[in-house]
Order: sequence, then structure tokens, then C-alpha cells
Amino acid sequence: MTNSLAATKDDAVNQASYTPIQAPELTNIISHLNEEHLDELLTFASVFTTRSKAELDNLDVQLSAIYAEGFTLQAQPKQVDNPLVTSQEQIFFIPFIHPIKDLEDLQTQYILLKQRADKKVGKKTIKLSKQIFSVHGSTRVSKNMLRLELSLPESSTANDTDTASQSKSNPMPIDEPGYAYLFDLEHNIQASENLEKIKTPRAHCYYTLRKAWQTDTGRRGWVDVFLHGDTSGGVWADSLQAGNTVLIKREVPEKIEHLQDGQALLIADETSIPTVARLLELWDNPLPPLVLCITQDTGDQAYFDEVKLNPDIKGDFTIVPIVTGQVNAGTDLAKLIDNKLGEYLAKQPLSIDKVWGALEAATAKALRKRLKARLNLERSDMVVKVYWRHD
Repeated sequence: MTNSLAATKDDAVNQASYTPIQAPELTNIISHLNEEHLDELLTFASVFTTRSKAELDNLDVQLSAIYAEGFTLQAQPKQVDNPLVTSQEQIFFIPFIHPIKDLEDLQTQYILLKQRADKKVGKKTIKLSKQIFSVHGSTRVSKNMLRLELSLPESSTANDTDTASQSKSNPMPIDEPGYAYLFDLEHNIQASENLEKIKTPRAHCYYTLRKAWQTDTGRRGWVDVFLHGDTSGGVWADSLQAGNTVLIKREVPEKIEHLQDGQALLIADETSIPTVARLLELWDNPLPPLVLCITQDTGDQAYFDEVKLNPDIKGDFTIVPIVTGQVNAGTDLAKLIDNKLGEYLAKQPLSIDKVWGALEAATAKALRKRLKARLNLERSDMVVKVYWRHD
């Protein structure tokens, strides 16, 4: 029996009937979603089309176009030389909940689709909700890493009751490594003259919840911020004082489910070592991981000195330090990381089954290709994310 992959009637797409989006950034957005969010696109295909998981497993799916009404996914068979699989290209149309007018609308509608799809398949998902945290103080935990201690106050200082209600219903998660918040820097800009001096200020920045715990008066947590020059986020964090408040507008869980079994490799620079530190403290894989820690300054390698592996795990994690002496960005860094990994594996034979990493955009893109060639892993077993962009 042949396995026909021709589009069914409800998947048929007349692209001429949709409204094009006129934005020069659209090509980069499509490329970014295909490189960084392929797992989400596959979830959309499984939830919003008639294709079964078995059929999708045999397809290479890519985002091909974005319109005001929705976007199209292009699918081609992985095994084009298989006589039991037709080589016909397919186009799936995924409609937005509401048509978009600009790129800001695109982000909102994409998130709404992701929330709906994740709920359907039982995944943790992004949250669009405002919360106000109180600042209790800050301290340096390595040469260039500043730790903010935050809490959810008993009663929110927000001006609207919806925000106050959300603050009580969404406490800081205690057992979710890599949980990220989108901080609204403009919430504090009037209180900081330093922020106004930044040449290219940013309105928002993502930072990871390093750790959270329960107290008698509510949840408290650490957010660790890497201070590297006069950047918007670094100046913002360094200017905060006890008694200030900070506003978050979005919450994003990390993709770490694949690390629960097999020999894991973790790769982090200064922006993602808070995620790795919490991963280690909550590690539930019986095999301790190998960690590649990339820092510009030797002094920031000390970040892991006080981090202890989950005591239920036999053995301990291994840190391979990589100190660059320069900004950790670019394709040359990917080559350096790959070479260091190769040197380590040559001396300490280890079969890597799973990878998690988060780095600068160009580094992450180049490193994925190198790791795929070196480790020969399935995409689902190798998550190398973009945590920041060097521009």
C-alpha cells in the first residue's frame, strides 16, 4: 500500500487569496522561526492540520510565508527516494486567531497560537501577564554577575486589579530551571538618569529566574544579570535599589524535557549559566552532565563554585572552562567550542546523547551545524538556543 502525502481538501491553500505583509524584517523573522522554533512549527502542524504524527515524522516542515490572515508551512518528504512516499510538496495554512496589521500584532498572534497548541498537547507554554516584583537588594556573585533579590509583595502595587490578581495566581516557580521573565525597563527609566544616557536604549530584556523559594510572606527569587558594558539591561539592573519595583510582561518556560535521560552536554555563556546552575541543582537524570562554561573573564568561572548537583545523583558534574578574553559572539566561537569539546572527548571518551545550550545568535547557529556533524544527534535531542544577539 502506498503512503500518499498529497494534501487533503481542508489543507489546500490558495496563497493568492491572502494579504501580504509589507515589512523588510519579515525575511529575517521567517529565518529565525525556522532556525529557533522548528519544534513549535511542528506542533502547529500536528494540532492545526489533519496530518497525523506518523505522517509529520516523515516530513521536513518549514515556515514559508506570513500573511495578515495567517502563515503557511511548506512540507516535503524526508525520504524522496523511497518509492512508497510521493515527492509532492505540500502547503499547510495556519490561520491567526485575529488578522494582523503590523509586526507587533504578529508576535501577539503567534503567541496566542502557541498557547492554544501547547495546551492541546499538554506542554507548558508562554504567559502574557503583567506582574510587579519588589526589589530587596543586589549583590555580585562573580566578577561581572549581579544578583537581584526579588519578591512578590502581599498586595500588588499595580494600578489595575487584573495585574494584582495575576500576581497572586502566578507565583515564581520553584522547580522550573530556565524560567524567563521579560522585564519592562521603561517601568524604571524615570528613576534612573543612567538609563537615559544609553545611546540605543531597549524597552525590554529577558532574564532568567535563577532560583525561587517560599517564605512566610510569599515567594522570593534571584535574577542574575551579566553586566557587560553600558547596555540597557546591565545599567537598569545596576541602578535598582531596595524598595524599587520591577515590572514583568511575559513569562517563558525553558525547553529541558529531553535532558531526563542519557548522557547530557550543557553549554553556557554568561547569559545562560544561571539556567545551567539551576538545572544542576534540580538534576534528575542519573548520569551527571558535562558542562562547557564560556566566559569572557576568568573571574566569572567562579559562578559555579557554590553550585551543587542534586544530592540524589551519584557522582558530580564536570566543568570544562573556556575563557575567551573577548565578547562571546560569532562563528569563530562556535569553532572554538567544538574544538574544545573534541579535545575533551578524545581524552575522556564519552558518548553524548543529549545537548542543551544557549548562546549568542551567530554562535548558536554555527554551533548547531558543528555539533550535528560531531555528535550525529536527532534535532529533538539537541537544543541550542539563542539567548542574545550581538549588534
